[in-house]
Amino acid sequence: MGVESCGKVALMLSWQWPWAAAAGALCVLAVILLVAALGNPRRGRRNGDAEQAERNGKLYEMPVFSLDDDLNTEQASRLFHQWRALSRLAAALLVAALALCVALLARPSVIDRSEEVSSSRDIVLCLDVSGSTLPYDREVLETYLDLVSNFQGERIGLSIFNSTSRTVFPLTDDYALVARELKSAATTLKGVESQADIDKMSDQQYQEISDWLDGTQNRTNATSLIGDGVVSCAAMLPGFAYGSGGSGDARQRAASIVLATDNVVSGKPTYSLSAALDLVHSAGITVDGLFSGPKESESESTTTDMKKLIESHDGMFLTQSNGASVNELVRSIDQRRTTHSERTSKASVADAPGWWALALTVFVVAWLAVAWRLRR
Repeated sequence: MGVESCGKVALMLSWQWPWAAAAGALCVLAVILLVAALGNPRRGRRNGDAEQAERNGKLYEMPVFSLDDDLNTEQASRLFHQWRALSRLAAALLVAALALCVALLARPSVIDRSEEVSSSRDIVLCLDVSGSTLPYDREVLETYLDLVSNFQGERIGLSIFNSTSRTVFPLTDDYALVARELKSAATTLKGVESQADIDKMSDQQYQEISDWLDGTQNRTNATSLIGDGVVSCAAMLPGFAYGSGGSGDARQRAASIVLATDNVVSGKPTYSLSAALDLVHSAGITVDGLFSGPKESESESTTTDMKKLIESHDGMFLTQSNGASVNELVRSIDQRRTTHSERTSKASVADAPGWWALALTVFVVAWLAVAWRLRR
């Protein structure tokens, strides 16, 4: 099942172990107080020693030298001030590193609140590639080529049929492969949009179209066997079995077939369109019909019969009436068939030590550099 995240995403900082940070801070504070307490007597002793030395100097009238006397030179004074500045910087860096260590003890985390949409559909493009529908198939393919860029979790397959069927590519969510195959097919069919295009076709173009259609005309004196094509397309979907259809109750992913045809049958099919729809519907597969033919034929009995059969099996049937293009029709099917099996607001907690650890690394490296400079 494919999952995509949509909507607004809020990242909130939280601490999983705040008590650990408090304990660490108390330990650091205790160490600082201990060092300060132990340092004061030493300072007192140093002051006492200096006073005693001063008294002894006066008593014996001997000269007393101090650090100030040694720092009377300009270079010595400069080095001493530099050492003092570096010492303070090293102390500040160490304190900052300790503070970051305390923060990391608390396990900084982020709360990711986002609306997740789980989309699980299987879509089979079932294209009639008989001579009367080829000029319209290219636009159907190009439209789905645009739609694929917005797919998340859907699996899509393509099957073409005339008297027999051929799988161009099976159900897959490898959208790079899907886009490549759809683009190649649309490019191949570019030369059959009108009779003028066909007349201008080169031998190479004719061969490319012939190769793409190979396997769809394996029965003589028969074209556009639509019922057989629908059953072959349904066989690409999990859970479907020839003859029995399969159980729609056990289907975990929504399954649909987009049938693009003009419903003009020539020959004797194994399955009529009505029998094929009964079989497919029993397997929980929805068939939407897209009339791929001239507008002049939309009122013919073959078109109206197809419309009644599709709609009686809970499908949608669309034509190009009222100025709608094939592009708009395919998009309408996709929008009306897009169903989200789950839409919930979920929150997840994840450790986020990244920036804290990076800052700690920077401070430690800086402290090491300053400490090395002090040793020199």
